[in-house]
Amino acid sequence: MPEKDELVTGYAQALFAVAEAEGALKSVEDELFAFAKAVEQNSGLKQALTDSALPVENKRGLIHDVLGERAHPLTGALLAFVVESGRGRELGRIVERLAELAAERRRHALAEVRAAVPLTDEQRTRLTEALSKATGKSLELKVVLDPGVIGGIVAHVGDEVFDGSIRTRLGQARQLLGRA
Repeated sequence: MPEKDELVTGYAQALFAVAEAEGALKSVEDELFAFAKAVEQNSGLKQALTDSALPVENKRGLIHDVLGERAHPLTGALLAFVVESGRGRELGRIVERLAELAAERRRHALAEVRAAVPLTDEQRTRLTEALSKATGKSLELKVVLDPGVIGGIVAHVGDEVFDGSIRTRLGQARQLLGRA
């Protein structure tokens, strides 16, 4: 497994270096992260990007369709590079490692937050402050929309999990009622 970790880190470092050299690290990093999470949540998309029988042009077209016109052109090129290199299955890990490298460069830890709805700037700021206080670290927030959360949020900072989701609270209430 260490060989696989080295491979993931190598790809992440390459993507990081290109995005940084192009002066687009922040936007490309955010777009790559969002794309990787979309792939993680959509098995059909993951299957298409990792299918060796599907022509490269089709995979490029799929990446472009998912990203749309709003994405930085470099984002699509980097995604195509990873997928065409046969590393589509490792895309999520590569992008997570890239985000960690970028956060380390900015001297921040990475906090992945799953929420059912988009967070406002004020909510993001308050959440960042609360998680920073709880962990004792300067944090960089990456928000992933996840309807499975139902309401509230689930935050991961390294190995720590902060679960304030309605799903978890309902489960806890069910357990308490079951004991009564």
